[in-house]
Order: sequence, then C-alpha cells, then structure tokens
Amino acid sequence: MLNIALFGPPGAGKGTQSEFLIKEYNLFYISTGDILRNELANESKLGLEAKSIIASGGLVSDEIIVQIIEKTIVSNPFSNGFLFDGFPRTYIQAYILEGLMIKLNTSLNCLISLEVDEEESVTRLLNRGKTSGRSDDNETVIRNRLKEYHDKTLPVLQFYKEKGILRGVNGSQSIEKVTVDIKNIIRNELKNSLYNVVLFGYPGSGRGTQGKALAERFGLEYVATGTMLDEEIKKGTPIGKKIKEIYDNGVLVPDEIVVQLIEKKLEDSETKDVKGFIFKGFPRTLVQSYILDGLLKKHGSFISQVIEIEVPTLDLISRLDARRKTNDKRPYDSETSKIVGRLQDHQDKTVPVIEKYNEQHGVIKIDGRGSFEEVFDKISEEIKKGLENMR
Repeated sequence: MLNIALFGPPGAGKGTQSEFLIKEYNLFYISTGDILRNELANESKLGLEAKSIIASGGLVSDEIIVQIIEKTIVSNPFSNGFLFDGFPRTYIQAYILEGLMIKLNTSLNCLISLEVDEEESVTRLLNRGKTSGRSDDNETVIRNRLKEYHDKTLPVLQFYKEKGILRGVNGSQSIEKVTVDIKNIIRNELKNSLYNVVLFGYPGSGRGTQGKALAERFGLEYVATGTMLDEEIKKGTPIGKKIKEIYDNGVLVPDEIVVQLIEKKLEDSETKDVKGFIFKGFPRTLVQSYILDGLLKKHGSFISQVIEIEVPTLDLISRLDARRKTNDKRPYDSETSKIVGRLQDHQDKTVPVIEKYNEQHGVIKIDGRGSFEEVFDKISEEIKKGLENMR
C-alpha cells in the first residue's frame, strides 16, 4: 500500500501533481474539505455533528475529522493507497494520523513537500487571479494565506523530517520536471515493496507453465495452491496430514487452510530476499479475492498487476483433451464432459473475480495462442514495464 501526504503553499501546483499521483498509482484522494462536505451532503451521523458545530460558528474538531478519514479509508479497501491533501495540518494532527495508520495496519510512506518561495507563490496566484475571478487572489489575502501556511505546517514538516520520510521537491520548476522528481521519489519508496502478479486464465490456457517460467525470469516466488497443498502432504506437516485426510474424503480443501499457507509465504518474505509473488489458482472466487486483498494489505502490500491469458474455448478443449494423454493430465481431463464442466466452473466463479479486478486495477489481456515462447515474451514485456514503473 502506498500512502502519501502532499504539501505545498498556495500556488505550488498541488492540484496538478495530485491528479498525476491519483492516476499513475491508483491512489484514493483524501481532501479533508471534500470528505467533510460529502458527509454534510449525505447527512450522516458525523456530517450532522459537523453541521451543528459549523452552524454555531465553531471549527470541526480533530475527533470528527479523524473519524471521517478513517471511514473513508475503510470504505475503499481496494485502493492501492491514499493521497492526503490538507491533512495533517497541525503537529497534533500528525500524531493523530500516525495513530490512525497504526490502527489500520499501514503507515505513511512519505510526505512530499512542494517548495516554492513566497514571491514565486504570490506571482503565480496574482496571475491566476486575473483569470479566475477569485476574490481571495489579491496580494494582501495571498500573503496572509502564505503566512498561515508556513506557521502551521513548519512543525508538521519537522515532525516528518525527524521520522525520515520528508521529501522536498523544487516546486518552482516546470510542471513536467516536478512530476519527474515526484515519480523518482515514489520509485525509491517502492523499491523494497513486493511486486505481486495475479495470473488468470481458463484451464488449458497455460497459466501453470507460464507462471513458473515467469517467476524464474523475474525472481518472483510462484504461488500455486495445488502445489502448496501437495508440498505440505509430502513434508508430513500437521497441515499436510489434515489436507491428505480431506483429499481422501473427496472434499474440497477449505479456504482457511489455503490462507494459512499463503500468509506463511508473506511472513517469510519479510525475512527472506523475496521480491514478490506470482499467484496462480488463487483467487478463484470472489470470497478468495477479498481474502487475498486483505492478506496483502495486512503485510503492507497490494496487487501490482493482474494478467489474464485468453484462449478461445475450442482451443482450450483441444489442449485439455491432448493433455489427458500425457503425464501432466489432471483428474478433470479424463472426459470431455468433465473438461466442459471445469471450464463452466471457471466461467461461473472466476470470471466475476476478473471483472472485479478489472474495475479496480485494470486487467492486462494476453492472447494465449501461439508458441509457449511467443506468449511468454508478451507477458514478460508487460511485467517488465510494470517493474520499471515501480522501480
């Protein structure tokens, strides 16, 4: 998860850079003013409390603001992270945000401060006033706003400087150069983050062989639920014995067992030199997709890429029919009716997961026809681009 606070005096260009960060890194934008207005408009419990305070001429308390921020974060669990604008404004709010991040099992990666000297800010805002029609874009008001900004934010900046996560950017440069500098900061923040790829595809699409090869190519760990379960049985672990008993009874392995194994891999990644994971065969259902999102978030990570290998249905049936004559055959390869049933199961249970991720992250579609090498090269190119963007 990537959480950023963006600071800058009036006229520093925060709006422009916020748009870039939100789009480039799929962040959810949190502006205290915006979310407060939303609560007021919806007449929520917190909104009504704030409304009565505002009506009596008071300022909305930090207690209400932090509850609204927490509600916003919790209501958007599928975001890659959050961009905070206008919070924290004070030294006390910096501590409040710190506590909130701990409660939510995450943290602020960095505070990016767009640094622009006062005269530059005044000039920019006066020029904006010529076209904006805003009554507050006059020199007296502008200088008062700048003084208030510097007086309030200096302690906040010092707070994050002492934590070692304050990142300054020269905001007097061109918009393009400021964006490049911010992007470099984010890349540096993400260097130690796990790169997690979810690989989808119907049975017969080549997910397994491609997933293993891709993991080796990019130094990622290949996570296939079937393989993990078989390994536990071979090791004779307590979980492995339980899995064998479940297999012998012809019952599906419950999610809680699979979750334990995946979580162990995530925990191990914190002490080993693991760059990330390629997930194949999990999540297969919407429930499992929520589980994976939660597991990754718990360990300060998120899904980096979702890739689907697409192969026409007739080609899938032909591939699976041919596979049953090899040592790689699966139990459902034995009859055409079972093959069709397995494809239908994917259609019913897994396609909704892909649709969900497409809405949240965007799913990269790869044509799975052609030789293994051709498909491998196409997927590799997409992962390479993703890694370059992250690193």
